Amino acid sequence: MKLTKIFSGLAIFIVVSLSLAGCGGSQSSGSDSSSNNLTFWSGSNPPEMAFWTEMAKEYTAKNPSVKIAVKPIPESPTSEAGIQAALAGNTAPTSSEGIFTGFGSQLSQSQALVPLDQMPGWDNVLKARHMENTIQGWKFSDGHSYILPMYSNAIMVAWRMDILKQLGYSQPPHTYSEVLALGQKLKAKFPDKYVWARPELAKDTWYERWFDFFTLYDAATNGNSFISGGKVTADDQAAVSTLSLLQQMSQKKYLLAQTITDPFENGNSVMSIIGPWAFTTWQQKYPNLQLNKSYVLTSPIVPDNMASTQNVKTFADSKGIVIYKQASEAQQQAIWKFVSWVLSDPQHDLTWLKTTALPPARDDLSTNSAFTSYLKQHPELVAFTDNIANGVPPIKNGKYADIQQKLGADAVIPAVKGQASPQNAWNAFKSDVQSSLGGN
Repeated sequence: MKLTKIFSGLAIFIVVSLSLAGCGGSQSSGSDSSSNNLTFWSGSNPPEMAFWTEMAKEYTAKNPSVKIAVKPIPESPTSEAGIQAALAGNTAPTSSEGIFTGFGSQLSQSQALVPLDQMPGWDNVLKARHMENTIQGWKFSDGHSYILPMYSNAIMVAWRMDILKQLGYSQPPHTYSEVLALGQKLKAKFPDKYVWARPELAKDTWYERWFDFFTLYDAATNGNSFISGGKVTADDQAAVSTLSLLQQMSQKKYLLAQTITDPFENGNSVMSIIGPWAFTTWQQKYPNLQLNKSYVLTSPIVPDNMASTQNVKTFADSKGIVIYKQASEAQQQAIWKFVSWVLSDPQHDLTWLKTTALPPARDDLSTNSAFTSYLKQHPELVAFTDNIANGVPPIKNGKYADIQQKLGADAVIPAVKGQASPQNAWNAFKSDVQSSLGGN
């Protein structure tokens, strides 16, 4: 995942430009302005490009009057910046994928996106793809849906059961106190090992908070809203509890926040928060890591008072499809027909899963017979597909990068390093962010 901050000077320029460029649907999109000449930007990685190129080829073969140019999202330096630059220059595509809710919020606030829930057949697409539940987490504060989810990676926790069994465990810990008890046993037998090794906990890189704080926070709050409109609406108790766990683990030397190479894979740590993309690396570099032998997958750990909770929530690394207002209304309708065609056939989603290894954002992925054979061949993906409905998308706020950078700098890093109490660290973050959001 290649993401970086968007430079403030560029962002200010682009917000002004988007406000002007996104006002109407009569503009031309990035290629030909003819209603049947469409441009679709896919994710820049080769598997996603291959999928969308094949879909466009099949669709245009059935609809020869339509031309769809599939191109990778330009990363200059990031895909987000590439899209913003195109919108500012009035050269945006008709549609693109790879949009997460935070960036989508920024674009929707600038009036750059078509509200997809107002497109014809919206409910039929949701029903055909069995995503009526998944879509609920993608609605914006104005009640509209601007992004149609393409995939959802419900982040899971991997545990080195081969090491835990040496400590007498038959199953991994589930609660905060159980994790701390594991740390004590681990250090007694293996002083050089850690429960969790994550160097990123000492960095304020905004997107890294998805794979530590937010994974734990979403589990601890049952997916409670973190930011609503212009206010911090997070569950204070759960946030402080999350920071407290990190601080306790760090102080007891159960947590390592220093640079180390592949600590989970090499057995230096016994816990790792992962997405399904990890398996490609494991298969290539660590073939001895085998599901249900050397490791198992679980939902995130939870506070002790949630020990009996079923269907634990987790952060979802998820992105979807948007349509840009710069396209003419005829182009918007034409690309919507293409997108609807792609997402209304489960065989297309099976092709997507086989091509990209990214779980389609379907409520029925673990039960639909179209996917049964593939998932039997790839059992490591089952935990992810089973938890799609439990996945919580990123925060829906246009200042997502600034908010999450401050979360690291003001709260996570001071807590992990013991520079502030969890409560004081959380208070500092809330004050800092609320000020930048313009409220009290």
